[in-house]
Amino acid sequence: MELLKRVLTAVVLIPIVLLLVLRAPVPVLAFVAGVVALLAIHELLKLAEGYNIRPLYVPTYIFVGLFFLFIAISSEPTPALSTSGFAFIAGCAAALAPFVFLAIAMRRDELSSAFPAAMVSAFALVYIALPMASLAQLREQWQGSFFLLYLLLLVWAGDIVAYFVGKALGTHRMSPRVSPKKTWEGAVASVIASLAVGMLMAHYAVPISRTLLHARLIEQRDGVFTEPHLLPIVLLSIVLNVAAQLGDLVESVIKRGAGAKDSGAILPGHGGMFDRIDALLFAAPVLWAYMAWRVLMQ
Repeated sequence: MELLKRVLTAVVLIPIVLLLVLRAPVPVLAFVAGVVALLAIHELLKLAEGYNIRPLYVPTYIFVGLFFLFIAISSEPTPALSTSGFAFIAGCAAALAPFVFLAIAMRRDELSSAFPAAMVSAFALVYIALPMASLAQLREQWQGSFFLLYLLLLVWAGDIVAYFVGKALGTHRMSPRVSPKKTWEGAVASVIASLAVGMLMAHYAVPISRTLLHARLIEQRDGVFTEPHLLPIVLLSIVLNVAAQLGDLVESVIKRGAGAKDSGAILPGHGGMFDRIDALLFAAPVLWAYMAWRVLMQ
């Protein structure tokens, strides 16, 4: 029954996510990314209570909401939000967050709870909000839609293959204390699956982009119309998969420490929103950094 719920949820959500990523205006994408980030942050703050921390719920929601509002506003009108513009907004938010949250928390009666609460809120911004915002800015970069599609398919393929291979063939536990069900067999299969997705998308980049362009799901600038070099894609695919698997393990550490199996129950068969995006939280910044570096090198 749990597997059926997992599959049905994926069947419903995947087309919606792909349509948003490919076709939605960037401010809409930023709004949706902000909603997802806020849901995941809410779950993270609830997990923090398992560490005897009293989180700053409302101030965190307001700060993160304003951050995504700036991202959405900066994306319209043209020129769109540049990589350097996004880096400036993200850097300012990350620099200001600890001081803002500490200033708010110092008003508490129990001063011993002020620093842990501010620390969790600042961590939530950097750990969840910034990576989710980077997805919206990736859409603004040259060939952004294609690489966003590449990222999602790569992460999903690695996650699905790791789940089924680990369940069927896994015998060597990767990290029993953190995630008892994860195995080295599943991890290796995950890397291979992501690598296969990366190589296939590189090989068929031109026909995929033309199909999406003819279906009016992307603009000319969002596709890849010359076959990319294979070696960088192979290396990038491996790094992104490793990052995604680390993201999954890090979230497991947080949950285990809080004594929780799932971060929530908003997605049937998948747990909470935090559970669903944990891999992207590590992989998205890696792809954003690669794309930004690629722009600088041109």
